[in-house]
Amino acid sequence: MKAKDNKKKNKRLKVTVKNIIGIVAFIISILYIVIFYNFYFANNDVYAKEATSSIESIEISNAKNVNLNEIIEENSNQGKKEEFYTEEEDLEYLTTYRNNPSLPKETIQVIQEGREGKQEVTKKRTYENGKILSEEIVNTKITKGAINKIVEIGTGNYKSNYNVKVGDKVYVTSDRLSVMLEPDENSQKMYTLSQNEELKVLEITGEWYYVSFGTKKGYVKKEATTYIDINAKNEENSKNSSTSQKSKSELISNLNFNMALNKPSGLSLEQFKKILTDDNDKNGVFESNAEYFYYIEKQYNINGVFVAAVGIHESGWGTSKISLEKYNLFGYGAYDSSPYNSAYDFANYSESIDLIARVFVKYYINPAGTSIYSGEKASGKYYNGPTLSGINTKYATDKGWANKVYKHMEYLYNKL
Repeated sequence: MKAKDNKKKNKRLKVTVKNIIGIVAFIISILYIVIFYNFYFANNDVYAKEATSSIESIEISNAKNVNLNEIIEENSNQGKKEEFYTEEEDLEYLTTYRNNPSLPKETIQVIQEGREGKQEVTKKRTYENGKILSEEIVNTKITKGAINKIVEIGTGNYKSNYNVKVGDKVYVTSDRLSVMLEPDENSQKMYTLSQNEELKVLEITGEWYYVSFGTKKGYVKKEATTYIDINAKNEENSKNSSTSQKSKSELISNLNFNMALNKPSGLSLEQFKKILTDDNDKNGVFESNAEYFYYIEKQYNINGVFVAAVGIHESGWGTSKISLEKYNLFGYGAYDSSPYNSAYDFANYSESIDLIARVFVKYYINPAGTSIYSGEKASGKYYNGPTLSGINTKYATDKGWANKVYKHMEYLYNKL
């Protein structure tokens, strides 16, 4: 019994020693792995720190650390880049002139009022070194069509400078004349009158008449009425005729580089024809269209000699390709990057003369809010004073443009 117990005890002892040896071997293996792990990653850490230290030590001449984002941004600003943008603009109407021999000579009568439209214009602007290098129109989309203006010019054998007074009768010349609640283009429209209707003038406010017709009252535009009764004889209508004109000394006394251009020159039609008949006008462009520089003065309160001088400068006295092929004396709409293709096309020279006059009046020579033609208000978007220098600020990229135009103005005035 005792021998049996000793045998069991020895067996337990052998098992215990075997287990201990296995545990020790396992522990040694673990220790080996730990030591290897620490050695391997410790070396990698050193390399990583050395690499980081090496990167951080890169410096430029001003001792600042390199910033990759700043370098990329700086480099991108040095080259050319393009920007596309779309904005809504007014779509200017055109004016058609036609002669009417039943009206007194030089009488201006609006048969159809012009209405501006709206258009979405997409432009491409190119920058170089942060500055605008060029700008051009790449697409236009008309969102509201314009209604063109129709004007009749009297070509009768008599002339009248009669000014309408309160109490006078006037007659509607437009085929559909709007009667407004207030003397404002954007006021409430109350009635529509037909051509030849008789009105009584109750009050004169700027470019508007306050009139009565039957039992109704309202405001109408002066330009769409006439004091001339077309049913009356021409002899009766000519009783207030006048052919007076200012002398050269009177007209040239206002000539100077800083003169206000939002006032008419005061030249008569005959005087415009005289100064624009010139040997430099090889194609007779200005001579045959001299009357329209006179008519824009009467309608838009702008110096017609100035407008003619701009046309002479921009078209080389009507010899440029744009003026000859597109009837565009002013290079209107042209961009420096593609002047011919971007310039507007017109059906005749009178359209371009009339349009450029309205553009100057609306955007350049009158401050915002000024009452201008057809009961409208000036935008004043590019207004920097009503002088040549003021216009040159935004109108032309050539800084010497104003001086060149003034030389043409002097030349024309001195021909009186």
